Amino acid sequence: MKITYRDEWRVMVTIKPRIPADLGFIGIASIAEFVAPTTPITVAVLPRRLGNLGFVSMSDRMASNDIEADYRARCEEIATTLRGLPHVEEATVTCTETHTCSLCHLLWEELTADEAADRRNCPDEHSIKGEPVCCNEAIDAFRTEHGIPAVQRGGAA
Repeated sequence: MKITYRDEWRVMVTIKPRIPADLGFIGIASIAEFVAPTTPITVAVLPRRLGNLGFVSMSDRMASNDIEADYRARCEEIATTLRGLPHVEEATVTCTETHTCSLCHLLWEELTADEAADRRNCPDEHSIKGEPVCCNEAIDAFRTEHGIPAVQRGGAA
């Protein structure tokens, strides 16, 4: 039913620079002592593509049997390295998730509790929170899985 795709992997890093070198300002230590940011700075560190091997480039699919796990591992390695720096306050691995329906391939959407309570949003009185809204096939599969009566479609005989 619901398929989750994860991409755009990144490491969100919050830094609190203390000295100019923490920001890459090398060679000014003799005239500058410290950096005084008004708030911590958050930046996104993007991993190198899996297929970028330096000496040769190929698609991620050719370089990996499990692209999601390999990007996650690469980002965890980056985060672990960054956490070891004194001016790094936090480093978290994140990605963008997209949910689609395996039956109709549209974006996956579910009824919220408020929407399920408003019968104008529902095919019948048996709709509940979490019921998909993308296609009839997804609704039917959800209801079968949750033991909910099927939607009665079509006119009277």
